[in-house]
Amino acid sequence: MVDKVSIVKCDNYSHSKECIIEALSLIGGLKSIISEGDRVLLKPNVLAARKPEDAVTTHPSIVAAMCELVKDAGGIPVIGDGAGITRPGATAHAFKVSGIEAVAKSQGVQLLNFQTEGYVEMEVPGAMRFPKLHISKAITDADVIISLPKIKTHELTYYTGAVKNMFGALPLKTRKEMHLLGDRKLFGEAVIDLYSIAKPHLAVMDAVVGMEGNGPAHGNPIKTGAIMASYDCVSLDVIGSGIMGVDPMQVPTTVAALKRGFGSRNPEVVGIDPKTVTQKYKPSSGGILFSLPPFVMRFFGRQFEMKPKINTSKCVLCGACAMNCSVKAIDEIDDHLKINKDKCIMCYCCRELCPANAVDIDMSLVAKVITTVKR
Repeated sequence: MVDKVSIVKCDNYSHSKECIIEALSLIGGLKSIISEGDRVLLKPNVLAARKPEDAVTTHPSIVAAMCELVKDAGGIPVIGDGAGITRPGATAHAFKVSGIEAVAKSQGVQLLNFQTEGYVEMEVPGAMRFPKLHISKAITDADVIISLPKIKTHELTYYTGAVKNMFGALPLKTRKEMHLLGDRKLFGEAVIDLYSIAKPHLAVMDAVVGMEGNGPAHGNPIKTGAIMASYDCVSLDVIGSGIMGVDPMQVPTTVAALKRGFGSRNPEVVGIDPKTVTQKYKPSSGGILFSLPPFVMRFFGRQFEMKPKINTSKCVLCGACAMNCSVKAIDEIDDHLKINKDKCIMCYCCRELCPANAVDIDMSLVAKVITTVKR
């Protein structure tokens, strides 16, 4: 049954693997979705450079266990994500601090930085907000996609889980455009446009320690003591949000998904009773920006810009940036390379792959003020 959701008690990350094995066995296991030699993308939540105990990112023990289980099922695991910070090098730093980089090394698994893997443009059939989207090439290259979300509160969507976890597959420019819709309902619909073309085959949720309060990055850890699994991300989110005391029909991404025909409003639950791990998470105290009129959000949001700019005094015209730009936004004009800001999706591939370190960041005044304050 595709919309079946399993819940297994897991009080300690030292038992991650055995709990995941039990959760998967309750819904049918990995071999029902993985064939010998399949390239299996494991997509954890690596939002920012935070230590595992901060409960911002998927715990590395969950990722390590899934690498081993995918190998046992005959698949070839790869790990990938794109951090949510508008800064070059953010994803690589987040991988390191979160412990995910160490997992990849110990498991001998390829670690993919979505921001440097490149993006491909895809049509979105039946789109509600975005008829076309650029998504990470790592998504399209995978035979099987497994979402490894962290259960957390969220200022905009109230709850973030398996569906919202795929947001990292988008370039930063598109993520910003979705946020600038300035409305929870519209944002939820935009996320489901992405989900419809990047739908995982399985989700295994880290609900051992979640985040309450000002999630998804600035809240407080809260022990929930569970591992959850489902072949259907929407059904898992229906149960997951209920466990943290949030009405699933208040979660914009869930509402939009059900409207599109994804998931089930009343999925079958196997394993332990959800009531045994249900507790009221403290909601975010923020979100005031999202109560403002959309035009206000769009005006102020567009004042924040951090776009790459080629420093012609350092550039050696090797062409590495142009060759690796997935949207072909770099051209040679009058014997120097220039980035077309209208085409740029702020993936920062050009900056990270330039051997001459000739790509600077051109910041707007608002961006300069914000980054100065954050330091």
